[in-house]
Amino acid sequence: MFDILIFLFESYFHAGRYPNSDKLSRKLSAAGFEDEDITRALTWLSGLEQLNKANYPSAINESSGRFYADLEIKRVSFETLRFLTFWEQNKIITPVEREMILDRAVALNRDNLPLDQIKLIVLMVLWNQRQDLDPLIVEDLLIPVIPADSSRLH
Repeated sequence: MFDILIFLFESYFHAGRYPNSDKLSRKLSAAGFEDEDITRALTWLSGLEQLNKANYPSAINESSGRFYADLEIKRVSFETLRFLTFWEQNKIITPVEREMILDRAVALNRDNLPLDQIKLIVLMVLWNQRQDLDPLIVEDLLIPVIPADSSRLH
């Protein structure tokens, strides 16, 4: 499914929006994606489109911290939680956007999502919110994560 999200971003970012579900399904099928992956991606995108900042209590933006539910901790890695905290503390994302990102991560129903996949979710959430995305932020979200101790790779 993440290959589909990358495809959508690369194909439709400059247009500002991807096509409706029927047209998108045909385009994804023509691009060679499997029907099961297309269905899963379209369901996930439908949930993404339903996210609206107005549906979250404004008090979230004024809170000083966040305790994560067991399910959230199970779905995302510790590295991801650190990443989201860093981005929030540095005002790159808002607390409401953090909640949207967690919503979409939990919706995948997968345990221990790696940071690379979370970054793609962040990108999709921010894009869906129609934000002007700074090219440096987009680059940071699209660059694969390099392990902290890359010396072990040599």
